[in-house]
Amino acid sequence: MSAQRSAVRLSREVEAALADGRPVVALESTITSSFGLPAPHNRDCYERVDRAIRAAGAIPAVTGVLDGRMIAGVEQEEIERILAGDWKLAERDLPIALARGAAIGVSTVSATVAIAHLAGIRTFATGGIGGVHRGAETTFDISSDLGAMARHPVIVVSAGAKAFLDLPKTIEYLETLGVPVVGYRCSEFPAFWSRTSGISLPHRAESAAEIAAIAAAATSVGWGGGILVANPIPADAEIPAAEIATAIESGLDVAAREGAIGPAATPRILAAIAAATASRSIPANLALAESNATLAAEIAVALTR
Repeated sequence: MSAQRSAVRLSREVEAALADGRPVVALESTITSSFGLPAPHNRDCYERVDRAIRAAGAIPAVTGVLDGRMIAGVEQEEIERILAGDWKLAERDLPIALARGAAIGVSTVSATVAIAHLAGIRTFATGGIGGVHRGAETTFDISSDLGAMARHPVIVVSAGAKAFLDLPKTIEYLETLGVPVVGYRCSEFPAFWSRTSGISLPHRAESAAEIAAIAAAATSVGWGGGILVANPIPADAEIPAAEIATAIESGLDVAAREGAIGPAATPRILAAIAAATASRSIPANLALAESNATLAAEIAVALTR
């Protein structure tokens, strides 16, 4: 085992699966903490994605930091702790969390792809990635998720990026970084709660096996970064883009009045969306997380064949 891989503590189940060459899917722990969804919905999310991955033939590996160590996979007695995580970690925060012996840290997208890479896990399911924030031309506010995907060879399955971001700039920045973006049975970039954004994608795939083949080809040509798979929210859980747009504008106004920018603005916007949609955003979040987990597991299975 390499020194870097040994820096990640694997659960017994994940360690056995990787040793046997069986499929494993990494999961972030932010979405299953109070940072992602309010209780008890965060637990519901954890249970639904766990079941979805297992049903598709793979093993789930929740990432984060526990007792000063990065983890991939949790033991049964650790589930409650990771659900209650109170330190939200991006990739840049991992060295600090480790040096300080953090008791519990939950991983964002950027931290998860870093941990998954170190652990030797090739596929990761999340809800939605971060991206380029509106007004980034003056604030330079760009999520570290994008750079992390360019550095780590992990397939990231998401329902696009959060709709309150600048989606055209997000796609443009991914192109600048060289990250392939592949629509799963879609030709438009999904906007998290909505299936379409009006932004065309140059590439699409019709099956998990096709995505696995793209990943293999990326490795063969020396691409050292990841691939973003855009998987639209299930149609029956979608919230129309026009309805979400109104709520986003309200949330942006609240954030601006309070002087909140970047990550600090996100909770205000999410609260405005939940209020405007009569909390339909929470069932939508659960549905898309479960859908992404299923697809990621199918891709992980295809990679082992």
